[in-house]
Amino acid sequence: MRKVPFFSLELQSQKLKQSVMDAVSKIIDNTSYILGEETTRFEDSFAQYIGVNHSVGVSNGTAALYLGLKALELNEDDEVILPAATFTASAQAVAQLGAKPVFVDIDPHTWTINPASVEEAISAKTKLIMPVHLYGNPCAMDELVSLAKKYKLLIAEDAAQAHGARFKGRQVGSIGDMGCFSFYPSKNLGAMGDAGAVCFNDPGYEEKLKAYRNCGKDAAGAFEYLGFNYRITNFQAAVLNIKLPFLAEWNERRRAIAQQYNTSIVNSKVSQQKVQEYNYAVYHLYVLKVDDRKRFCDHLDKHGVGFAFHYHSPLHLQKPYTYLNQKAGTLPNTEDLFARCVSIPLYPEMDQLAVDRVIEVVNMY
Repeated sequence: MRKVPFFSLELQSQKLKQSVMDAVSKIIDNTSYILGEETTRFEDSFAQYIGVNHSVGVSNGTAALYLGLKALELNEDDEVILPAATFTASAQAVAQLGAKPVFVDIDPHTWTINPASVEEAISAKTKLIMPVHLYGNPCAMDELVSLAKKYKLLIAEDAAQAHGARFKGRQVGSIGDMGCFSFYPSKNLGAMGDAGAVCFNDPGYEEKLKAYRNCGKDAAGAFEYLGFNYRITNFQAAVLNIKLPFLAEWNERRRAIAQQYNTSIVNSKVSQQKVQEYNYAVYHLYVLKVDDRKRFCDHLDKHGVGFAFHYHSPLHLQKPYTYLNQKAGTLPNTEDLFARCVSIPLYPEMDQLAVDRVIEVVNMY
């Protein structure tokens, strides 16, 4: 029986190993370990790739969200509207700044934030909307931008799963006031460790973000702000510089595999995320919504196909957010997705035999 792992970095890492080792050797020789030449080069390259004027590298994706929101001057008593269908870091950054996460429902087909739910949740305290491009599928950004303009709100895009995704031709992370990215190793563009970036156009944010990540120190060396130690290492920036030129190719391979899944998985017991025809989704994850998740996972396991859950439970029902008193049943589309979702194997290095095997096993369920 051929086994198909849920995910593997082995082939990619082996392909790039010598380039990475050469870069590491250079960093060791010049002893520039943090915020050095490789960091500056990556910030410039990634900003150009995303289509913004500025990119600031930070230690991880959660730090990107936290510092991005802080630069937007999110304060206590402010409210941030975001989906409960996301990783905890999205809401965690809001809560740790003292603001209130306001969870809203997703569209039942695209599984991204529902603009109608956003408008219903807007109050006098709302300061910001946080769209999450879940699984690499762009949100309905035109409607969200219209709402932001109508109610004078800010937009911080959580693009941690959407490197290279495009909404009507525009790179996600370039559409709102801030775009926040994670380079966790399993991402479409992943470091060999943790790293993140904040992308933006307004030059007024650059000084603050670079100071916030570096203990509050400004360009002149004075400690101008109460900051944090959220610096990106030169090593991780070097890895990202090596990988960035491959991102478009890797995304295309992900899309090719996803297209096979879209057309060849034919089983009334499973359903797939809808991608609008004008969107360029990058399929960080390929997620199925299934009848009887336990039985389906037992079936995959029996036949040697790896799987994972993204995620087990929506945020409004998780312990850290119980203080918000948002009960079960309030976000039906989100709760239905997270009760039934299963992620199946999809990564650029999958060969055709592995893709065919996954399709065969899913259709056998």
